[in-house]
Amino acid sequence: MPIPTGAVINAIGILLGAFIGLSWRKAPSLRTQLFFRNLIGALTFFLGLRLIYLSLSGTFLSCAKEAVIAFLSVVFGFWAGKLLRFQKMSNYLGRLSGAAIAAAQRNPEQKSSDAFNACAILFCAAPLGIIGAITDGLSGYFYFLAVKATMDALAMLGFVKIFDWPAALSALPVLVFFSVISLGAEFYVRPYLTVAELDSIGAAAGLVACLITIVIFEIRRVELANFLPALVVAPVLTKLWG
Repeated sequence: MPIPTGAVINAIGILLGAFIGLSWRKAPSLRTQLFFRNLIGALTFFLGLRLIYLSLSGTFLSCAKEAVIAFLSVVFGFWAGKLLRFQKMSNYLGRLSGAAIAAAQRNPEQKSSDAFNACAILFCAAPLGIIGAITDGLSGYFYFLAVKATMDALAMLGFVKIFDWPAALSALPVLVFFSVISLGAEFYVRPYLTVAELDSIGAAAGLVACLITIVIFEIRRVELANFLPALVVAPVLTKLWG
């Protein structure tokens, strides 16, 4: 059973970021960090639009119908996520990671375990990663995880300055976690979905990815985790509307 491409790229990105961070004595300048942030935001937005474009097919009316379904999926998915408290769970994981970072700074003897926990939580809980793993498993669209690999590599430049090499060990849970999601989507979800339902998931995922750029560019705060159920709502709406 091959390991999903996106999960491998994400893990390699983390390891590469750790290697560069340990090799460089100076952290990247603020100008360099801003350049990469803008590049990542632009790539995420472009890949989101591209996935929407690839997911819409047929006549003008059918494309319009699919676009409406994708939009409604994101709206209903957000409220489903809010009811299920997805963002609250995401915030809790963020606080756990922050506590691990603080503990490592206070107690150097526990640095290895704290580094592993903090980085693994942050890298695995990212909504872009979950969306990327699902689209990789359903359609082979691994590009969101490739973008996330760049984000994680940049984050790792700073983490290795705090935690040293143990931070790089977080590449393993990232590889396992996103591989499980991708393989689960490929073998246990995709066979039971029609082409139209798969396309609706792709369009909804593209819309959510476009919303993620709002956070990347720091335009405003968005409860990104609450949008994840949109990928479940999309095929349901497609089946009901079809």
